[in-house]
Amino acid sequence: MRIENILSSKGRIRVLKVLLDVGELNISGISRRAGLNYATTNDHLEVLERAGLVIEKRFGRIRIYKCIDSDERIRQLRKLVEVWES
Repeated sequence: MRIENILSSKGRIRVLKVLLDVGELNISGISRRAGLNYATTNDHLEVLERAGLVIEKRFGRIRIYKCIDSDERIRQLRKLVEVWES
């Protein structure tokens, strides 16, 4: 998936930023921190997962998401966020 498609949505950027800041979190926590509803957050997470940027861990009904820190794109996004916020 192209970066334009991933970063074309403010919601996806918010979700990514939450995960970059916090590390790992469930959907409710992500949606609360990103200021999005549950369904929208879920949709954005599905896109990010298909793009190979986040992974999902399941514990029964609970789904925990985190960025794939070994992915170079995530490392570069983390640097971008750090520079942008400083």
